[in-house]
Amino acid sequence: MDENQIISANSIDENNENDINGVKIANEVVAIIAGVATSEVVGVAGMSGGIVGGISEMLGKKNFSKGIKVDVEENDAIIEIYIIVDYGVRIPDVAWNLQNKVKTAVEEMTGLNVLKVNIHVQGVKVEKDVLDVVESTEQNKGE
Repeated sequence: MDENQIISANSIDENNENDINGVKIANEVVAIIAGVATSEVVGVAGMSGGIVGGISEMLGKKNFSKGIKVDVEENDAIIEIYIIVDYGVRIPDVAWNLQNKVKTAVEEMTGLNVLKVNIHVQGVKVEKDVLDVVESTEQNKGE
């Protein structure tokens, strides 16, 4: 039995894997790579469940594939990432850094050609001290 047959025999799901030179890469693996890269970008507070979970389902950075949708056709990938950003960051800069980091990580580790990395900002994480300042400012206006 040759190497390609062994890899194919261990396949999880033919529809969710990408065949590159006989190596099957599950979409979930691509999502995890993108998730790890996302967790390394400054300004990303967390990942959102996206359309299904919305802002109310802000997820910790330990579940790296949540908030990421991967669509692969042949050797081309399109990646959708749903994030929560930290309050005070410049969102276009965070998105640009995130796109570059994810594209580089996925292409280097999988050999896929990443066509797009779409960033969907689902919310802003506001720290308690910022909320206290906003509340005290609003109370002072009412006096």
